Amino acid sequence: MTDEYRTLVEAYARYGGEVDALSMPDVAHLLVHGNRVLSSRPVTGLDIHVEETGTGVKIKLVILKGYRIEHPVHLCFGVLPKEGIQQIDSVIIAEEGSSVELLAHCTFPNATRVRHVMNAEMEIQRDATITYNETHYHGPHGGVEVVPKARVSIERGGRLTTGFTLTEGRVGHLEMDYDVHVGEGATADMAVKVYGRGDDDILIRERTVLAGEKARSIIKSRVAVRDRARSTVESITEGAAPYSRGHVDCVEIVQDDAVAVAIPRVSVVDRRAKVTHEAAIGSVDKKQVETLMSRGLDESEAVDVIIRGLLK
Repeated sequence: MTDEYRTLVEAYARYGGEVDALSMPDVAHLLVHGNRVLSSRPVTGLDIHVEETGTGVKIKLVILKGYRIEHPVHLCFGVLPKEGIQQIDSVIIAEEGSSVELLAHCTFPNATRVRHVMNAEMEIQRDATITYNETHYHGPHGGVEVVPKARVSIERGGRLTTGFTLTEGRVGHLEMDYDVHVGEGATADMAVKVYGRGDDDILIRERTVLAGEKARSIIKSRVAVRDRARSTVESITEGAAPYSRGHVDCVEIVQDDAVAVAIPRVSVVDRRAKVTHEAAIGSVDKKQVETLMSRGLDESEAVDVIIRGLLK
């Protein structure tokens, strides 16, 4: 066990990660520090190919036809020094009828100038399912630049569920861009939770194209900004096939001198499709703040408790 492995796992555990899962022989995992692969374990039905590059890694992950991976696959990425770059280029293929849950953990506890880029291509074949949850653990300095991009295609009867959470530590700069094409009878369910403070800068763009008959999608965003942080959330759904249904749901909380912008964009090019949206921006409820202050919290602590409740 290297010092990097031990330190990265300790940081992961400090934020509530399931460390024991990394040592279980029937649980697949991949642990990468910077551009070094520290540990990797495939399981039956799941192929993992990893190549180290000058600034990160290239990953090809294939869930073989008909296999349903029993335990979540842990993908741990991180940079421990104050400065560095990590670029993850990944191709994920869920072959016909397969199923997998991917838990991605991105840890940057000491970052003052770290750039983390993730370019992902996902192919979800007929009747296959991918659940992908990505959680970030950042330090207090706001020195992380996070740029996750994903291009996803979902074939007939397939399903994609995604969750992106960045609520621990300072965000820094986030520039997220997901683009999903949803085929016949397929479903995309996408959720984002982000909490920005200080001078954090948050840009979120998610787009679904309902390209197949009876395709379904929902884009759900929950973003809070305080101090001088800024957030822009652009949620796009295009209804392009008969009987397709889409919904966009965006809520942003803004406090202090922060600025929040919501841009829901919905369109329909087939008269039998239906797409709806709702968006709300506002501050936390003053009565809730007063109630918590009467129980001993100061105003800032009370606001923090309310925001974290929203982001759970």
